[in-house]
Amino acid sequence: MVLNTLKHKLFMHAKQNENGKGLFASVSELIAQRQNIAYLQNMHERLVTSNQAGNVKSALKGRGIELEEIRAYTFGDDIRDIDWRVSARKDMPYTKVYNEEKDREIYVLLDLSPYMAFGSRFELKSVTAAKIAALIGWLSLENKDRFGAVVFDGTQTFFYRATNNRSTMPVILNKIADLTQAMLTPKLTSECSLNSALKMMNNYIKERVSVFVISSFNMLGESEKKSLSQLSKKSRVFGVNVFDPLEKTAPIKGEYMVADGKGKNLIFNSANKLFRAEYQQYFDDKKNKFQDFCRRFRIAYAEVCPAQDLCSQLKFY
Repeated sequence: MVLNTLKHKLFMHAKQNENGKGLFASVSELIAQRQNIAYLQNMHERLVTSNQAGNVKSALKGRGIELEEIRAYTFGDDIRDIDWRVSARKDMPYTKVYNEEKDREIYVLLDLSPYMAFGSRFELKSVTAAKIAALIGWLSLENKDRFGAVVFDGTQTFFYRATNNRSTMPVILNKIADLTQAMLTPKLTSECSLNSALKMMNNYIKERVSVFVISSFNMLGESEKKSLSQLSKKSRVFGVNVFDPLEKTAPIKGEYMVADGKGKNLIFNSANKLFRAEYQQYFDDKKNKFQDFCRRFRIAYAEVCPAQDLCSQLKFY
């Protein structure tokens, strides 16, 4: 009874559907991502980026980046950082200190524009992206980092300054859950550029910040690339490309009608071998161009498909 009352006070969505059934991300589903922290932390060796990305180190590794010193343990230090070998040799407790442990900030830039409201299996891309953002948030707080978010819904950008106060996490998750549900109601808008969110991120964050940009990057024009490259000059940027299986491979053989949302319909035949090859080539070209862009500006890259296990796909290259 006490637990349910506390949950209602913190998350204010006690009556909300606990499962969005892949159409939207419920608060309960975003809270549940906290259960994956241990699994993700155990993968830290696989999460370290490769030399292809400029040897950028992963913000998901855990507390701190590099060992700064080993000093005598003092009251209040985390017992997880105790160096047991040195402690045994000195016959008194010693602890490890990491050089970025005191002021590390983790941000998520979450794209919830209409382009993310698409899915052919399991769940919409927007739901997967929301779960990734929640997972990074929980992991950041577990590592005693400060966590903040920039959420873009296609027209508006919502900014949450980084803090290690756990009371801000419910506020962020509630907003994300509300926006993923609002996406189910189509809105007529001509502005879906992620550039406004990238500019806001550039204006507000400091140097030595880790930023995870979670998007399908469908509308990555020159203005977005410029803002993203500027962001990479003062921050460690991680691009998480969320794509649906249907975007990669044409549907099974047959005739399909596609609407562009503006009254125009197109019928195509997926049995045509040339069409299927061009379909696959278009996806590969788009992905390769973005990967080349990431390598040029030292942006770590990962791709996530909703039809597969989430944690196992968060490998940055």
